[in-house]
Amino acid sequence: MRLRQFLLPSLELDEGAGAAHGAGRAVSLSQRDRYKQTDREVLLKPILTQRNNERDSPEMKEISNNFASPYPEENPRESQEPTGDPGHPVKCSPVVMDDVPLNDPTLNVLAAEDFINQSMAIIMEDAVKKATDIREKVCEWHSPEQLKELLDLELKDEGESESKILQRCRDAIRYSVKTTHPRFFNQLYAGLEPYSMVASFITEALKTQYTYEVAPVFTLMEDAVLRKMIEVVGWKEGGDGIFNAGGSMSQHVRCELSQCHYSISKAAALLGIGTKNVYVVPSDKRGKMIPSALEEQIKTAKNEGAVPFMVNATAGTTVLGAFDPIEEIADICEKYNLWLHVDACWGGAALMSQKHKHLLKGIHRVDSVAWNPHKMLMVCLQCSAFLVRDKTSLLQRCHSARASYLFQQDKFYDVSYDTGDKSVQCSRKPDAFKLWLMWKALGTRELEQRVDRALAMARYLAHEVKKRDGFHLLMEPEYANVCFWYIPPSLRKLPDGPELWKKLHTVAPVVKERMMKKGSMMVGYQPHGDKANFFRMIIISPQTSRQDMDFVLDEIHNLGKDL
Repeated sequence: MRLRQFLLPSLELDEGAGAAHGAGRAVSLSQRDRYKQTDREVLLKPILTQRNNERDSPEMKEISNNFASPYPEENPRESQEPTGDPGHPVKCSPVVMDDVPLNDPTLNVLAAEDFINQSMAIIMEDAVKKATDIREKVCEWHSPEQLKELLDLELKDEGESESKILQRCRDAIRYSVKTTHPRFFNQLYAGLEPYSMVASFITEALKTQYTYEVAPVFTLMEDAVLRKMIEVVGWKEGGDGIFNAGGSMSQHVRCELSQCHYSISKAAALLGIGTKNVYVVPSDKRGKMIPSALEEQIKTAKNEGAVPFMVNATAGTTVLGAFDPIEEIADICEKYNLWLHVDACWGGAALMSQKHKHLLKGIHRVDSVAWNPHKMLMVCLQCSAFLVRDKTSLLQRCHSARASYLFQQDKFYDVSYDTGDKSVQCSRKPDAFKLWLMWKALGTRELEQRVDRALAMARYLAHEVKKRDGFHLLMEPEYANVCFWYIPPSLRKLPDGPELWKKLHTVAPVVKERMMKKGSMMVGYQPHGDKANFFRMIIISPQTSRQDMDFVLDEIHNLGKDL
């Protein structure tokens, strides 16, 4: 049955007026050839019979009497006007406005529920079970032109049958990359996280955003999660924060408040600061910012007449997984009175681990932090927090437009819980619920164990890379990024020099193409500075095992040994 454009007959199916009341509307259905009126009557009659029986039962009559309005004029039993409950509408004259009938709903709720049930069954089978089955492909690759034909992307004037729409759902899942697959190592997110997935379903079903008026539960949950994250960062006096639509938005926000990640240049351009006013600080061979070079850049900027106001450090770089020396950078920022922001979108999860939180030593001294729990902590996309040490409502003062038509100050509750005006966005999804529910389910200890296991697995892979012929580790991993070259047999006897590196640069792209078309796994590659293309493995998911690490190295060799 269909969801859209249904004009249902009245639910009082008496032999006279009910049939007449629904007759004109049944024509609309027959014109669209959805399903026969008799089919709908067969479906609805048992339900209505059950509702009538329930309504007329002694128990329901007693409940109805108990809940009668204390105000006579509001009590339907004492009202002079005919009144009916939503399931049994009273007879009334048709109301038509602009040739549109308005008497009854046009959404068939029963059909909607049926469609959702069928869709959820497809999601469970194809997007959960199959997508996480190691025997299934990570992806079923097709070129853009092939995929356009397979998906039939054109949007038309008339809707399609429900069976076709359900097939569209299957196709969308089938041809998408399965990022929850145990052998997906391509991005800074991966793996199945059931609790945050269920939270995502709930927030989509409730379809709400952040004011206490329409989202009281999620507003309080966001506040609780932010307080806990602030505690983990180490700001003993507290702070403030907000969940944003991704890490780049968090970087943009802190630029407004005070800017490495490519989002810094984006934010500078968007805010009118200008990309030329972003000074890049050199890093060492491991990708860490050099504090002495930072101080030199500050002095250079001042000598050029610029006014430095903010330093961006990184805790967990995208490619190498490097952590800047926050403690030393904080000393320099205090010396020159500069705002210090740390992009911990990727590496912030190390704070959950007693064993690895030293990677962010000094984080409690910074002014703001961006942290994406949808990365290492595996919360369903997206879940990105921006935290500030300030406690003077800085976010509110910077972003509030004082839109009284949205955020009325004379509401009957504490309007400080209307956090929407703290955000650059107007509509904002309640992403904090996903982290809250997962954290509630697992507890801090389990989250810590996830981080510890991922980093231990990265150490194992690095150890195996060093043992195997034809594999060369770029550097010892500091976090969950394992970077290495694969050298095919034909290149292993070449001397170290420009010819070797030029040829080696072409190896990773071909191996990546082959693994994508085979669908066996997904591993990223990239150059870095003057270094030739190398593979970058990102290890996150607790679904992965030692056998998966061995498989990755075996598969890369099998796919590239003829190059």
